[in-house]
Amino acid sequence: MINLKLKTIASFVSPEDIVIDTCCDHAYLAIYLKQNHLCKEVYASDINIHALEVARKNITSSKLNITTYLSDGFKSINNSDIDTTVIAGVGANTVLDIIDSAPQSIKKYIISSNNNWDELRFSLYQRGLYIQEEKAVLDKGKFYVIMLVTKDYVKENKLSLKYGKSNNQEYYLYLIKKEQEVLAKIPRNKFMKRLNHKRNIYYLRKIIKRISDC
Repeated sequence: MINLKLKTIASFVSPEDIVIDTCCDHAYLAIYLKQNHLCKEVYASDINIHALEVARKNITSSKLNITTYLSDGFKSINNSDIDTTVIAGVGANTVLDIIDSAPQSIKKYIISSNNNWDELRFSLYQRGLYIQEEKAVLDKGKFYVIMLVTKDYVKENKLSLKYGKSNNQEYYLYLIKKEQEVLAKIPRNKFMKRLNHKRNIYYLRKIIKRISDC
């Protein structure tokens, strides 16, 4: 059984997609996509040879035919058929490095960064890549933000780039809690720093109200 994070990533895959999971780890996502006929074709790659060896064993034991690549992003991959890329389980800087090495044939990115979600959104926007949909899921006590990104223009503002477009109230309550924890540690005489966090809490509460009203 794959976890909720991977199932949510899979929900962004379409039947006509030719997918590569560029940080496949043990290939659970690729196997799930192939077994359930959720895409036209799927490939798996990883920079770590040991992870890829486990992935190949899992693919073999699942009696599936999935081509694998040992590669740092797209650097050792020459396959112009691929049009959809999954980048998950790595930091925002690695996500951007993989995107910057991606071929022009890639039309869709499904991204789940381990950190710096707001900075990643800004960087994607600057690269002409736009978040079409975003989901935040709680899996084993940790929130994961998963983005569906294409080259189709979507107008953004500072708030949507900072906080995203998820409709998960629990996620935004979690962000408020984190802001409150930081605020409690800032001395009272640091007025501007405190004001910034209070403003963040105010906007997050507005987002929660908007979700509640929908």
